[in-house]
Amino acid sequence: MQRCWLRKCFLLCLLCLGAAKAQAQAQSDSNLREVPVRIMGSGKLTADELSTFFALLFPNGEHLEQAERLAPLYIAEAQVEGVNHDIAFAQMILETGFLQFKGLVSPRMNNFCGLGAVNAARAGNTFPDERIGIRAHIQHLKAYASTQPLVGELADPRYRFVNPKGKAPTVDALVGTWAQDPRYAAKIKSILHRMYASTYAD
Repeated sequence: MQRCWLRKCFLLCLLCLGAAKAQAQAQSDSNLREVPVRIMGSGKLTADELSTFFALLFPNGEHLEQAERLAPLYIAEAQVEGVNHDIAFAQMILETGFLQFKGLVSPRMNNFCGLGAVNAARAGNTFPDERIGIRAHIQHLKAYASTQPLVGELADPRYRFVNPKGKAPTVDALVGTWAQDPRYAAKIKSILHRMYASTYAD
């Protein structure tokens, strides 16, 4: 009788441990898929994961080589200034239309966030290479999201025009500040959702 009772207790413990482990795993998966809202912070995705997501949207390889170059640069430059690189990469995708550049900004400008783009006469700022263009993007995001000074050498020619600094610490706060499109934040978060869903798919 006692042996039977001990066996039941043992099996119950195993079931409880299994349930706890499953719950912890589910919580971990949920945290990985959760879309960040604060611009300052750390991204979750690696350079390979960022470029793999890009490849899912352009399976024929269009612009993929450039995306593979840009992904590690976004991570490196974002880490310098403490900006979430997932958000910055998602914003780049939105602003450039997955690097198709069908708006005012052209590919040769190395301008990945529409800096200074107003109209045909003022198509935006041009940067000498991709890294400097990304650095300017990250610095401009930091100007919106934080009151802290820049860590790296200034590359953003419009940094001084962002006043007050830190006026848009979240993705949602970019609406009406960075962009007038009322769905601007929703579009960035939609890209982030798709990025995480494709990376952490079961």
